[in-house]
Amino acid sequence: MIAVIRIHGQPKLRMDIKETLERLRMRKKLVCVLLDEKDEIQMGMLRKVREYVAYGKVDDKMIKELEEKRGEKIMTGKDKGKLKPFFRLHPPRGGFKKSTKTAAPNGILGKHEDISKLLVRML
Repeated sequence: MIAVIRIHGQPKLRMDIKETLERLRMRKKLVCVLLDEKDEIQMGMLRKVREYVAYGKVDDKMIKELEEKRGEKIMTGKDKGKLKPFFRLHPPRGGFKKSTKTAAPNGILGKHEDISKLLVRML
């Protein structure tokens, strides 16, 4: 599984980027979704918005911790009792260690090998 965290806010987004983030269920800043890396459609959407999100592979232990701490249940409808398909996160404790405006080597945006460290600070 791949964890994707939206870092960039809503102002000054192009319409195609905004629509892609909507389809990924990332409507607000600091929202995390889990994507299957085998799904080509989701991976294509991720490639399109990689300048606005931070993403990386997470293990099952991290997914379980994310569901326990930040998972919200659906209260109405036929899916009552299931978890919502996104997780609202806190800003990271200690702040972002790198720039939120540049890509991975010098900044936080794009693909990361240590996305779990960022997620732990945001839970």
